[in-house]
Amino acid sequence: MSSHSVGMEIVEDVVIVGAGIAGLTTSLGLHRLGIRSLVLESSEGLRITGFAFTTWENAWKALDAIGIGDSLRRLHYLLSSIVVASTVLEKPAVSEMSFKGHDIRCVQRRLLLETLAKELPNGTIRFSSKVVSIDESEDHFKRLHLADGAILKTKVLIGCDGVNSVVAKWLGLQNPVFSGRSSIRGNAHFKGGHGFEPKLRQFAGKGFRSGFLPCDDENVYWFLTWTPATKEEEMEDNPLKLKQLVTSKLKDASDEMKSVIEKTLLDDITSSPLRYRKPWELLWGNISKGNVCVAGDALHPMTPDIGQGGCSALEDGVVLARCLGEALLKPGVEDEEYERIETGLKKYGQERKWRSFDLITTAFMVGFIQQHEGKVMSYLRDKFMLRFLSGLLSRKAGFDCGKL
Repeated sequence: MSSHSVGMEIVEDVVIVGAGIAGLTTSLGLHRLGIRSLVLESSEGLRITGFAFTTWENAWKALDAIGIGDSLRRLHYLLSSIVVASTVLEKPAVSEMSFKGHDIRCVQRRLLLETLAKELPNGTIRFSSKVVSIDESEDHFKRLHLADGAILKTKVLIGCDGVNSVVAKWLGLQNPVFSGRSSIRGNAHFKGGHGFEPKLRQFAGKGFRSGFLPCDDENVYWFLTWTPATKEEEMEDNPLKLKQLVTSKLKDASDEMKSVIEKTLLDDITSSPLRYRKPWELLWGNISKGNVCVAGDALHPMTPDIGQGGCSALEDGVVLARCLGEALLKPGVEDEEYERIETGLKKYGQERKWRSFDLITTAFMVGFIQQHEGKVMSYLRDKFMLRFLSGLLSRKAGFDCGKL
């Protein structure tokens, strides 16, 4: 499996657009099966947006399937429990549920992407390569036009290019919609150690939700989701204003939470509007068409309320590599290869359709419940939310994407 050039065009077997979690997982899965791919990344280096993410058991199954689970486990705390505090009602409520017997950690995105990239053959990732348009070429190949004028032809095109995916647009999927909520995320670095117990702490306030969790001895990841007023939306590029906004919202939070925000450098704060794909679009839209498909945020952008965005991108990568591997490695006539690829990608689409639908809708519903400000909802949430939420989280994390 290799690339060759015809005239000015470079011909590839598999091109993956986007070197994020889904793109690199797919590429490594294919590499483990002996299939070479080219990953095009528009930025100059690995893009580490969002700092870290809760890595539930379904994610570890995927990481183990591509052979990097153990090296990442060694670098991150095993979390022991989830603690939820609420100040919405007059009397603050605090409850805790144990994670005993479960493999749940908070993985730094930088370490994950670097680990994935290191395992790939040199030259797999081509940086500063932005795809501007896609068209059909003869014999079913797709032709990609890059911003720098280069043209690539490929047998298989995989879009892992995030919420504003060019490939998803080509497949006819609509742009993700704005949920009305935004998130601010940050990473606090405590040189010499933070001293926090390995717990996921969540804090529900009036109209917002926040929390923090340690990744390792020195790094603590934190987040806040809220419904911004129009003037707050303009703050997205101003880390100082974001930090002030978080500090003002968290005036009733624990001293621990406040110390985490205080310790965060302005370079380590980011904000983004929360978007999601309308779930029914996955049921009648095209996840794949011919030799083209999408994965990760290009497929199922979701709100972060059940912490499954990054985890499900890892699942996508394993399932996609497996389905594509079956198609490309099966002995058969060259002429039938396109049909085999089409069948493989269809199979991947079938496998991921309902899972994606389920995660997007569950996340949206949990977000709605957690941030709803009504008295009755607040009472029910404080009484029952933790048990309901942890049951739900562990059910969604019980998914097994299988082996390569």
